[in-house]
Amino acid sequence: MNKNTILNTIKEVRKLSKKRNFSQTFDLIINLKGLDIKKPEHNINTFVILPHGKGNRSKICAFVDDEMFSNATKAVDLAINQKEFEKYSSNKKSLKKIVKEYDYFIAQANLMPEIAKHFGKVLGPQGKMPNPKAGCIFPPGADLKPLNEKLQKSVQLQTKNESIVKCSVGKEDFKDEQIEANISTIYNVITHALPHGEGNVKSVLLKLTMGKAKRVGEDEGKESN
Repeated sequence: MNKNTILNTIKEVRKLSKKRNFSQTFDLIINLKGLDIKKPEHNINTFVILPHGKGNRSKICAFVDDEMFSNATKAVDLAINQKEFEKYSSNKKSLKKIVKEYDYFIAQANLMPEIAKHFGKVLGPQGKMPNPKAGCIFPPGADLKPLNEKLQKSVQLQTKNESIVKCSVGKEDFKDEQIEANISTIYNVITHALPHGEGNVKSVLLKLTMGKAKRVGEDEGKESN
């Protein structure tokens, strides 16, 4: 997609949306075509680091052993010590609350069998098991601050059960150029992952949380007539 085309669409989306008493989110919707998402090679599931971040802060929970626990508590929102796995997993109500509250779960690699045993039945169905694609599984002794910073800028791109990818690309108070850079990054990652590149893209839409969706490049044909 052309940079100026995206910038013009961002301006139009701002015009279409009424001013709200909160900072709205820019949502990107990419409709795909010519795919059989039941085939692994047609199914998108990847993480992308946005150059300007999402604008929303992600909450991170880490599963660590006793040796890493002290440092982990300083680097993430919640650290769960290996010693307390049984305590957390036995309290289903509390565990479900944690799963709902936290965006990413990261884990010490050597603890993964225990984590799967104690937390897999709750984290798995929610798609929140520590994901190696996002770098959420780390070696013992790792510095978690850089991982936290990386995840704050990351978004997950998934087709799930339909040929469509939806994600946030920034907040209303972002500059247009920041939104454009985030959109271009996501679009390039997706088209490179598709078997026929841009040939598998049906349409690209952009909207603010409470506003109307605008097709990227929709007005270009009208202007040339």
